[in-house]
Amino acid sequence: MAKAATTLIAATGLIGGYGAARWSGKRELGGAVLAVAGAGAAYRWRRTAGTGTAAALTGLYVAAFGGSHPLAKKIGAWPSVLAVTGVVAAASALAERGRG
Repeated sequence: MAKAATTLIAATGLIGGYGAARWSGKRELGGAVLAVAGAGAAYRWRRTAGTGTAAALTGLYVAAFGGSHPLAKKIGAWPSVLAVTGVVAAASALAERGRG
């Protein structure tokens, strides 16, 4: 259950960060949600999957955030956020499952 919770934290950071920025009109609020959830996920990834895996997943989380912007120009904002969130969630679940 704790491993699934880590995946949900990361997904919440990406989806919640975008939603908070969009609905509040304050990009910094979205960034704060993204950062807090990312830090929480990174901490839990390190504890459950190890430092190297945590670094890789944290890098993917940041890259997903950055990559969602140009992707949004092609497929739309929400589809982009959902697509990159799916990638991060899948990688998180696979990495943590592998650590058993």
